[in-house]
Amino acid sequence: MTYAQGLHHVTAVAADPQRNVDFYTRVLGLRLVKKTVNQDDPFTYHLYYGDALGRPGTAMTFFPFPGVPAGQPGRGQPIETQFSVPLNTLTEWESRLRAAAVEISAGPSNGQADRLQFTDPDGLPLALIAEAPEAGDLESEPAIRGFAGLTLASHRPDSTARMLTELLGYAPVTSSGATLRFKSQGSVRADHIELIESPMMGRPGYGTVHHIAFRVPNRSALLEMLERVQAARLPCSGEVDRFYFRSVYFREPGGMLFEIATDDPGFTVDEPVESLGQTLKLTAEHEPMRAAIETSLPALEYF
Repeated sequence: MTYAQGLHHVTAVAADPQRNVDFYTRVLGLRLVKKTVNQDDPFTYHLYYGDALGRPGTAMTFFPFPGVPAGQPGRGQPIETQFSVPLNTLTEWESRLRAAAVEISAGPSNGQADRLQFTDPDGLPLALIAEAPEAGDLESEPAIRGFAGLTLASHRPDSTARMLTELLGYAPVTSSGATLRFKSQGSVRADHIELIESPMMGRPGYGTVHHIAFRVPNRSALLEMLERVQAARLPCSGEVDRFYFRSVYFREPGGMLFEIATDDPGFTVDEPVESLGQTLKLTAEHEPMRAAIETSLPALEYF
């Protein structure tokens, strides 16, 4: 039976696209791997960041909506996105973030040895989690290696827990007070989910996560997962072709929008590795609208 193999990507809402690019490339050191548009709102950017290829498990993506009101991370939302960094690099990361005037809520300087918690310029909660290396990792480099996991705040934690275990194949690991922890059985990174009860009600807007996506290898696995989503009678999109991957979206019982996405074909399907993210890429559906789209979108400067 097919189950999710950890996280595929996380998509959040931003207020200003240039500020978003500056933070995630210059401060966090991620690569802008795809500059495209929201396929449901093509006059809005969809920006993808990640490792050199934007591989599944590393892709942080944003819908920048200038003028959208501020959101409030809280119940009914994913509330903290966690990135994996090498062991013994958190002190270096803390210095780097403070030099960029990033507000830090917890880190090595105040006794938090395994994680560094902060927000991006829109108030989106983020964390760097110190994790042991895998084969091929360059442990001397403090760079972000991809996701470590997520913290979710559900309206119905028990129902969300069943969704994680029975439909997506996560296994319960530990519990600490009101926090339940789960681990994907099919991946070695981007594999942890923390489920908490939040007293704060979530409100959509910039600085909040729009949806999270879980990985499956290919379309065959996606269609198998789709059958289980439909059998569970969850509000569901059916199969959707997002060009860089195929997806199924569904609303889980705790209020959050979940996606299941394929690993293939990936971000090199329409441009070479060397020039990923350098030009605006549009699907065949939106290519005839290119002139109008380019006129409406603000120019972006990045390196």
